Amino acid sequence: MNPVEPLHLFEAYGVELEYMIVSRSSLDVAPLADLILKEEAGSICNEVEVGALCWSNELVMHVIEQKTNGPAADLRTLAMEFQLGVKKINQHLKKFDACLLPGGMHPWMNPLTDTKLWPHDYSEIYDAYNRIFGCQGHGWSNLQSTHINLPFCGDDEFGRLHAAIRLILPLLPALAASSPIMAEHFTGLLDYRLRAYQQNQRQIPQITGNLVPEAVFTAADYDSRILQPMYAAVAPHDPEGILQDEWLNSRGAIARFERNAIEIRLLDIQECPAADLAIIEFVCTLLKALVSEKLCDYQAQQAWDTTVLAKWLAGAVGDAEQTIISDPGYLGLFGYTGKRASMQQLLNHLAEQLCPQLIKDKDAPLAVILSQGPLARRILRLTSLTPSRQKLKAVYRCLKECLAEGQMLQ
Repeated sequence: MNPVEPLHLFEAYGVELEYMIVSRSSLDVAPLADLILKEEAGSICNEVEVGALCWSNELVMHVIEQKTNGPAADLRTLAMEFQLGVKKINQHLKKFDACLLPGGMHPWMNPLTDTKLWPHDYSEIYDAYNRIFGCQGHGWSNLQSTHINLPFCGDDEFGRLHAAIRLILPLLPALAASSPIMAEHFTGLLDYRLRAYQQNQRQIPQITGNLVPEAVFTAADYDSRILQPMYAAVAPHDPEGILQDEWLNSRGAIARFERNAIEIRLLDIQECPAADLAIIEFVCTLLKALVSEKLCDYQAQQAWDTTVLAKWLAGAVGDAEQTIISDPGYLGLFGYTGKRASMQQLLNHLAEQLCPQLIKDKDAPLAVILSQGPLARRILRLTSLTPSRQKLKAVYRCLKECLAEGQMLQ
């Protein structure tokens, strides 16, 4: 998001969806991102505009990203745009006997042998990451996510948006976990992508923190408490200053003051764009209710300690929607009057109160997620907890078709 005029809260949205590129027959990862961008642009590039969207590279060659081409005013038109983009990328990939595959992690990728870093423009950034952290690991080369970019204008809007986002981060894996399988095994966690993501820069813990960002509500405090300590910590490893930028921050939500937006990074990619956009619409509706103090006041939102929120998030990384919240104070922030609730119960309560139109049809994407569980839960029901490679291939072929056809996995 880089508008000419400053945007205010919820005036527009930036959405980014990352997908794996795989062989159509074997479903093994296929490092073809540069060739697909070349097919569309006419030459190898980092990014190409495709109507309402842009396609771009990521760290590794088997991942391609679709994102809104600038701020989008209406979320409800984006699912169709992203689905058309999937169709067009798949048309290009057909020439290479390849296709797109959804899901937060590839279920049997070996990052030690299958990782190929982007070698073209801006490769010095990827080389610096690789030199410091070693990017041939699941936390670098095997994770696909959905990002939401939300604008703010000035410190008051930043503070209100940051406070609301911090509160809801623990709930996001309950909606979006889609990474239960790694190296052909059930990991024991429904959102293993987030576990891998949190550990991938553990040599410099200031970069990721507790995933839930610190309770800071002005640009100056954010700079002094988050950005400067992070830059100081990475400096001995990065003498040329290649990584000393806001995007080095790897918390679950990061402030991008250069474009006046906060980027939410905790969502795993779903089986089709309609599912991603349904989750995003629900998340944004919930954030609007918090920012407007419809559910609780701003002071109450600011008061929550990072370690407490991080505890709830850690629970959701493991158990997703079945995570039990036994803190009536946290539940009360969302107008839930019980003393104890699963995240599924809390999210259903919020959907019924704030956006009943998204769940009135039992086959609507959000209704499927809230009733049947996130994609990770639905994957496990089909694979079992001890899946064979054959069973995994069968289930992930279904996911490949879900993405191609814009359908939910049920």
